[in-house]
Amino acid sequence: MNMPEKPAIKTARKTRILEVLRSTRLTPSMQRVTLGGTDLSGFPLGQEGNYIKLMIPPAGTSMVNFRTALENGDKNAPRRTYTVRHHRPADNELDVDFVVHEGGGPACNWALAAQSGDCVGVGGPGPIKFPDHKAGWFLFGADMSALPAAAAALEDLPKNAVGHAVFEITCEDDIQEVNAPDGIEIHWLIHDHPHTSSTQQLDFFKALTWPDAAPGVFVAGEFTAVAGLRAYLLDEKGLDKRSIYVSSYWKIGLVEDEHRIAKNS
Repeated sequence: MNMPEKPAIKTARKTRILEVLRSTRLTPSMQRVTLGGTDLSGFPLGQEGNYIKLMIPPAGTSMVNFRTALENGDKNAPRRTYTVRHHRPADNELDVDFVVHEGGGPACNWALAAQSGDCVGVGGPGPIKFPDHKAGWFLFGADMSALPAAAAALEDLPKNAVGHAVFEITCEDDIQEVNAPDGIEIHWLIHDHPHTSSTQQLDFFKALTWPDAAPGVFVAGEFTAVAGLRAYLLDEKGLDKRSIYVSSYWKIGLVEDEHRIAKNS
């Protein structure tokens, strides 16, 4: 059985120029930027957990000038992939969570410096595959880069869902509220050096007592950790790769464009 995608919503995909409403430190390693503006009107509903492409403007660029540059085909703005964490249509607001990490990067640095009235380009959303809601139980594994998508997928599960979610975070204060079903046990694992490889999630998966039924699986995060989890799920547990969501979101030592090449090689 192929992995189900969230229901398709027919809508014109366009680049929106959104305005920063506020920027808040959610946890020591996570910054939340709330976006709005007239371009957010018509953003499709039910896209929490789906990816968007952010186009980062040069510091001090006005919304009018950035819109003109993009409309004229300017491709100099760095583009980075992020997740719709919350969408509140009634308030015309969209939350995007950014991992705060040493050395930063165009998107991280932009989020940390973002002030009310700043702008950013947003493309998408594009589909993300969530676990089959008909699965007998659920198994999630994510590091901080994938926590927004995993949390949204958990919150999308049926209320009677059971299973485990394993979240690898940088410190105990990075624990955040996730409105998962009561039957989902959330386990927070501390990995205080995220730019070194970790097998904590894999070790946890191996120590679990697995029910007889095949789980609905969502696994995402760092390339090497995800590769180990994928091999375990497919080779040792015999799961069908078409029925699980396993994806690397980044790789230690590489920027996004380099990671994309490594991922597809």
